[in-house]
Amino acid sequence: MKKNFTTVFYVLSIALFFCASSTIFGQSKMQPQKSKFLDKVQFGGGLGLNFGNNSTNITVAPSAIYNFNQYVSAGLGVQYSYVKQKDFYDSHIYGGSLIALFNPIREIQLSTELEQLRVNNSYDVNFGGGSDNFWNTALFLGAGYRTNNVTIGARYNVLYKDGDNVYGNAFMPFVRVYF
Repeated sequence: MKKNFTTVFYVLSIALFFCASSTIFGQSKMQPQKSKFLDKVQFGGGLGLNFGNNSTNITVAPSAIYNFNQYVSAGLGVQYSYVKQKDFYDSHIYGGSLIALFNPIREIQLSTELEQLRVNNSYDVNFGGGSDNFWNTALFLGAGYRTNNVTIGARYNVLYKDGDNVYGNAFMPFVRVYF
């Protein structure tokens, strides 16, 4: 009888061990895994507001980047701008961009940005009326000083042409923020 009890005890102990370990193993498999991809994504962009006596300029430009490592990031952005000069023109500008960021050291950020914008201008009748609709491509090369999530710098549009009706100058300052 003692031998049967010992055998039953061992069998039940082994069965209990396998049941308990498979339950624990099964529960650990059920837990949701946090996405490693999203850990490397940062969101940011720009917002511009300018209101004057005769002009209005509103720009919204959200973007997202993926950090491949501490030195290289790349991402996408979209942009919409509304520009109005009283008694002269209204303009709607919208499009997208591809951006690559290089951080050779923590404080320095180099950037390349390819931007494609659709421009829709409507002119006041006092200036001939009508409209001017076209695509504008810009390729910006930039450099800036970076501290935490903010970079302050300047960029240069190497495809800039005088009179392209989008940017008044090939050189422009920027403030870039990513969270």
